[in-house]
Amino acid sequence: MPELILSPTVIKAAGQPPKKIEEFFGRVNSGDSSVSIARMTSPTGWVEPGQTPEFDEYTVVLRGCLNVEYSDGVIEVRAGQALITRGGEWIRYSTPEEGGAEYIAVCLPAFSPSTVHRDE
Repeated sequence: MPELILSPTVIKAAGQPPKKIEEFFGRVNSGDSSVSIARMTSPTGWVEPGQTPEFDEYTVVLRGCLNVEYSDGVIEVRAGQALITRGGEWIRYSTPEEGGAEYIAVCLPAFSPSTVHRDE
Protein backbone atom coordinates (compact mmCIF):
# COMPACT_ATOMS: atom_id res chain seq x y z
CA MET A 1 0.00 0.00 0.00
CA PRO A 2 1.35 3.48 -0.80
CA GLU A 3 2.43 5.53 2.20
CA LEU A 4 1.67 9.24 2.27
CA ILE A 5 4.26 11.44 3.93
CA LEU A 6 2.19 14.30 5.36
CA SER A 7 5.12 16.54 6.19
CA PRO A 8 8.89 16.50 6.55
CA THR A 9 10.84 16.52 9.79
CA VAL A 10 13.05 19.58 10.29
CA ILE A 11 16.54 18.45 11.28
CA LYS A 12 19.29 20.53 12.86
CA ALA A 13 21.99 21.31 10.31
CA ALA A 14 25.75 21.65 10.57
CA GLY A 15 27.37 24.89 9.43
CA GLN A 16 26.82 28.59 9.93
CA PRO A 17 24.62 30.50 9.54
CA PRO A 18 22.12 27.65 10.02
CA LYS A 19 20.37 26.15 7.02
CA LYS A 20 16.99 24.39 7.11
CA ILE A 21 16.83 20.65 6.40
CA GLU A 22 13.39 19.17 5.76
CA GLU A 23 13.70 15.37 5.57
CA PHE A 24 10.85 13.65 3.72
CA PHE A 25 12.42 10.19 3.58
CA GLY A 26 15.28 8.90 5.69
CA ARG A 27 16.26 7.57 9.07
CA VAL A 28 14.38 10.27 11.03
CA ASN A 29 11.12 10.98 9.17
CA SER A 30 10.24 7.66 7.53
CA GLY A 31 12.62 5.16 9.13
CA ASP A 32 14.33 4.41 5.81
CA SER A 33 18.01 3.48 5.94
CA SER A 34 18.39 2.81 2.21
CA VAL A 35 17.70 6.38 1.01
CA SER A 36 17.20 9.88 2.34
CA ILE A 37 15.49 12.70 0.45
CA ALA A 38 15.46 16.20 1.88
CA ARG A 39 14.81 19.79 0.85
CA MET A 40 17.59 22.13 1.93
CA THR A 41 17.23 25.89 2.26
CA SER A 42 20.52 27.62 2.98
CA PRO A 43 21.04 31.34 3.58
CA THR A 44 23.62 33.63 2.04
CA GLY A 45 27.04 32.89 3.54
CA TRP A 46 26.24 29.38 4.80
CA VAL A 47 29.29 27.11 4.98
CA GLU A 48 29.21 23.48 6.08
CA PRO A 49 32.23 21.69 7.54
CA GLY A 50 34.12 19.52 5.07
CA GLN A 51 33.15 15.85 5.05
CA THR A 52 34.08 12.49 3.58
CA PRO A 53 30.75 10.64 3.58
CA GLU A 54 30.29 6.92 3.03
CA PHE A 55 27.18 7.60 0.90
CA ASP A 56 26.62 8.98 -2.61
CA GLU A 57 24.75 12.29 -2.69
CA TYR A 58 22.61 13.44 -5.61
CA THR A 59 21.83 17.17 -5.51
CA VAL A 60 19.35 19.15 -7.64
CA VAL A 61 19.49 22.93 -7.20
CA LEU A 62 16.04 24.53 -7.39
CA ARG A 63 16.99 28.14 -6.62
CA GLY A 64 20.25 30.06 -6.24
CA CYS A 65 23.76 28.64 -6.40
CA LEU A 66 25.40 25.90 -4.35
CA ASN A 67 29.20 25.74 -4.24
CA VAL A 68 30.72 22.30 -3.85
CA GLU A 69 34.39 22.31 -2.94
CA TYR A 70 36.36 19.11 -3.54
CA SER A 71 40.05 18.16 -3.42
CA ASP A 72 40.81 19.65 -6.88
CA GLY A 73 38.64 22.77 -6.90
CA VAL A 74 35.10 24.16 -6.63
CA ILE A 75 32.02 23.47 -8.75
CA GLU A 76 29.18 26.02 -8.88
CA VAL A 77 25.82 24.28 -9.20
CA ARG A 78 23.10 26.69 -10.28
CA ALA A 79 19.30 26.48 -10.40
CA GLY A 80 18.28 23.80 -12.89
CA GLN A 81 21.59 21.94 -12.57
CA ALA A 82 22.50 18.82 -10.62
CA LEU A 83 25.60 17.17 -9.17
CA ILE A 84 26.60 13.73 -7.90
CA THR A 85 29.23 13.31 -5.20
CA ARG A 86 30.51 9.82 -4.51
CA GLY A 87 31.08 8.23 -1.14
CA GLY A 88 34.69 8.41 -0.02
CA GLU A 89 35.34 11.80 -1.68
CA TRP A 90 36.08 14.86 0.48
CA ILE A 91 33.58 17.69 -0.16
CA ARG A 92 32.36 20.92 1.43
CA TYR A 93 29.11 22.70 0.56
CA SER A 94 28.44 26.45 0.79
CA THR A 95 26.11 29.15 -0.52
CA PRO A 96 28.15 32.34 -0.85
CA GLU A 97 25.85 34.23 -3.24
CA GLU A 98 23.13 36.68 -2.24
CA GLY A 99 19.80 34.93 -1.70
CA GLY A 100 21.30 31.59 -0.67
CA ALA A 101 20.00 28.41 -2.29
CA GLU A 102 17.25 25.82 -2.19
CA TYR A 103 18.01 22.28 -3.29
CA ILE A 104 16.96 18.65 -3.02
CA ALA A 105 19.51 16.17 -1.66
CA VAL A 106 19.19 12.41 -2.12
CA CYS A 107 21.64 10.19 -0.21
CA LEU A 108 22.22 6.50 -0.96
CA PRO A 109 22.30 4.87 1.52
CA ALA A 110 20.47 7.30 3.81
CA PHE A 111 22.33 10.13 5.53
CA SER A 112 23.58 9.29 8.99
CA PRO A 113 25.69 11.37 11.41
CA SER A 114 27.88 8.29 11.89
CA THR A 115 28.65 7.93 8.17
CA VAL A 116 29.13 11.58 7.11
CA HIS A 117 32.61 11.90 8.70
CA ARG A 118 32.75 15.69 9.09
CA ASP A 119 36.07 17.48 9.52
CA GLU A 120 36.90 18.45 13.09
